[in-house]
Amino acid sequence: MPASPSTARAINDRLALRLLQRQGPLTAGQLKQLTGLSRPTVADLVERLTAAGLIAVVGEAGAQRRGPNARLYGIVADRAHLAALDVRTESVSVVVSDLLGGVLVEASAPIGGEAGTGPAVEQAVALVERAVKEAGVERLHTVGIGAPGLIDPATGELRPTTGLPAWHRRLVDALQERLPHTRVSVENETNLAAVAEQREGAARGRDTFVLLWLGQGTGAAVVLDGALRRGASGGTGEIGFLPVPGTGGLPSATDCAGGFHSLVGAAAVRDLAAACGVAGRDTTLGAEQLVRYAVRTVTGAGPAGPARRDGTAADDGAAGAAGRFLDALADRVALGVASAVALLDPGCVVLGGEVGRAGGWTLAARVAERIGRMTPLPTEVRASALGGAAVLRGALLTARDRAQDELFGRRER
Repeated sequence: MPASPSTARAINDRLALRLLQRQGPLTAGQLKQLTGLSRPTVADLVERLTAAGLIAVVGEAGAQRRGPNARLYGIVADRAHLAALDVRTESVSVVVSDLLGGVLVEASAPIGGEAGTGPAVEQAVALVERAVKEAGVERLHTVGIGAPGLIDPATGELRPTTGLPAWHRRLVDALQERLPHTRVSVENETNLAAVAEQREGAARGRDTFVLLWLGQGTGAAVVLDGALRRGASGGTGEIGFLPVPGTGGLPSATDCAGGFHSLVGAAAVRDLAAACGVAGRDTTLGAEQLVRYAVRTVTGAGPAGPARRDGTAADDGAAGAAGRFLDALADRVALGVASAVALLDPGCVVLGGEVGRAGGWTLAARVAERIGRMTPLPTEVRASALGGAAVLRGALLTARDRAQDELFGRRER
């Protein structure tokens, strides 16, 4: 059954807008060539989209060309404005952008949850309001939030989770109350990191992969056949609860202690570094810093010089300690990776989060070597290209998609 004229116009408009989004400004002739539409049809859609305020003339193509056929049309970036938040246990980061994702303002601040839920929420909302004001934006169209914890697949709301501050859930409601005309949505932070890594990072070109988040917390995101999988209760990827050997116990329904998190969470990584003698007596370094120090040391970029692999006494120094630490960490990480590979056969696992980014290809190579011995399924292990910044970037990409989907679909037919 052929499409009605109004449906055909909507399809053509969306096609043109997607091309302008991906390739930047184009002439009407270029739109005709790329869409395969007739010249009159392209002229009509350009007129329609211009009247809707979605595209505008942004220049001319070629120094020698003049006139209507040389006009370059581009999406009007300030047609709508977006914000993205990365909500951590004790901090919030925010970015404000235009409709194309061009960043206008970035800001972050610690959030003192010890002062109580109300003051913590007010601090976070105030940070967003200051960023919006600094960007000179009157109204936000969409806000995307990345937060730890489970997202209820039926309601899209952040579920109460033991161990996470109460102000996280209250923040979503508070932003919606303060911004009544803005679309506010929340997504699990690891899922958003996977979105960013797939589009702009280490998983580009992969329709199926697993992102293993290694940071203060532990999690995983699963992308199968191009789709992000959330599970029946929103808990796909809660790998911190995975029972593994070497923890001395089992996780419970309310506590992942005894699970995979007990081996690779930030506290466990710091303890492992201390046991291996990494960084001497400096107890101020966090897990990310310790891993980065170890990588620099074994690769010859740090103060200890090149690592010695011939079994001589030099292995008892800083390079030897760093190497033992990274090997032991890779042993632990490989347990979680092997479990994901056995169940999903993703073909690619990205080590994300702050620790995954700090370990880089040095840690990824060690994990890959172990996986090659643990499973017959061919699996590439990649280092994150975005690290801790992936959550904020994923939240912004998701907010941009939602805003564009709505704006590009709301036109007179």
